[in-house]
Amino acid sequence: MVVGILGYKWISVLMPYTPIMIFLMLLLTFSKLSFHNLKPTFLHLWLLLIQIVGCIVIYYAIAPFNQILAQGAMICVLCPTATAAAVITGKLGGKIEMVASYTLFANVALAVVAPLLFPLMNSGEEVAFSTFSIKILAKIVPLLIFPFLIVIIINKFLPKINEKIKSYSGAAFYIWAFCLIIVISQVTKALVEEKSGGVTEILLVVFSLILCVLQFFFGKKIGSKYNNRIAGGQALGQKNTILAIWLIHQCGFAPLAAIGAGTYIIWQNLINSWQLYKKAKS
Repeated sequence: MVVGILGYKWISVLMPYTPIMIFLMLLLTFSKLSFHNLKPTFLHLWLLLIQIVGCIVIYYAIAPFNQILAQGAMICVLCPTATAAAVITGKLGGKIEMVASYTLFANVALAVVAPLLFPLMNSGEEVAFSTFSIKILAKIVPLLIFPFLIVIIINKFLPKINEKIKSYSGAAFYIWAFCLIIVISQVTKALVEEKSGGVTEILLVVFSLILCVLQFFFGKKIGSKYNNRIAGGQALGQKNTILAIWLIHQCGFAPLAAIGAGTYIIWQNLINSWQLYKKAKS
């Protein structure tokens, strides 16, 4: 994060390459999944409902007062689970399979829901709903769905190659770390260069903190009902904010809205650090 802040002028130009890295992260993550165990559960359903319904409610509650804040808050809720969430879940003693499968379901849900919702939440140029939906679909589907389809095909017809890909799945963490540098540089650039006054920026930071805490809290509460407290918290609370910021810049939202997702990175990592510290002491 420090590297991204200090070198934002030079590093932010790498933002167009983040889709390639997101694609690779998802490919490596999906290669670890056992597709025989990918059965939807009521816990999956409840978490998806919170993400989809929650993002709609939050957006329309805030939009009449501050459109940029509404967009930034909305994406913090709709954003799917981080690819690194399964790793943290394992270290905390939770069920990795639940988080890994939910990562898949949440990404598929985003690819379906975003083309329907985003045109209604766009504050940019007036374009036809169908045109904007197709544009978003063309950007999201290759990024989120293709890695899943590729892994299914390879797993079925070329299992040895899938095992080889799986052996490199640990590289997803290092790809994520490099993406994090780029994303932080982009957020820093927005903070420095966007001219909108400091109130919206402060509100984005505050709302991202509130939403981060609430999502971890409700994820744990609902997860505990299904004997999956840790996995539920990580699945709902730990977000792929790199993908969120890419969506903001690609789907017609105000660039400043990326500050919400950018600072969410800080809050979720602080929460994860605290959880790991508590686990180590127990």
